Amino acid sequence: MNTLLRIRPLFFELFLLTVISMAFAMVFLEHTLHLAPCPLCMTQRGFVVLVGLFALLAALHNPVGWGRRVYALLCTLAALGGGAVAARHVWLQSLPEDLVPACGPSLEYMLDTFPLSETFKMVMMGDGNCADTMWTFLGLSIPAQTLILFVVLAGISLFQLFRSAEH
Repeated sequence: MNTLLRIRPLFFELFLLTVISMAFAMVFLEHTLHLAPCPLCMTQRGFVVLVGLFALLAALHNPVGWGRRVYALLCTLAALGGGAVAARHVWLQSLPEDLVPACGPSLEYMLDTFPLSETFKMVMMGDGNCADTMWTFLGLSIPAQTLILFVVLAGISLFQLFRSAEH
């Protein structure tokens, strides 16, 4: 099978994985279970969307050689960024109650009131809302599930980045 025909499907499948993930978050968690996302959750969603956009662009462009590697690197970097945010979120949830940061303002308020750099710092610090475990599946909190998603996204992206031209 031609190499060109193998690159596009994998990037498209990566895109579909992000679409399914976002649909799960927005339809099931947010609208069915009525779980409002905290600022760290919103940041993780942003990274999922970023991976999906890079993967969709790659699938549409169907690059070869270094082009495939550039798209794969962009997907990898977005997945690693999201994984770092998800890992921080999991860490916040694992803290003893007396070490959990105090609850802060909403993301909307922070964006309206503070400079973007200050908002980013506050979001990354997390707050008491981020430490709450509102729903689990197989014993894993939403951020833990999202961390697994980012590991999978990064793994697929790294495969695209480092695989030989024959694959």
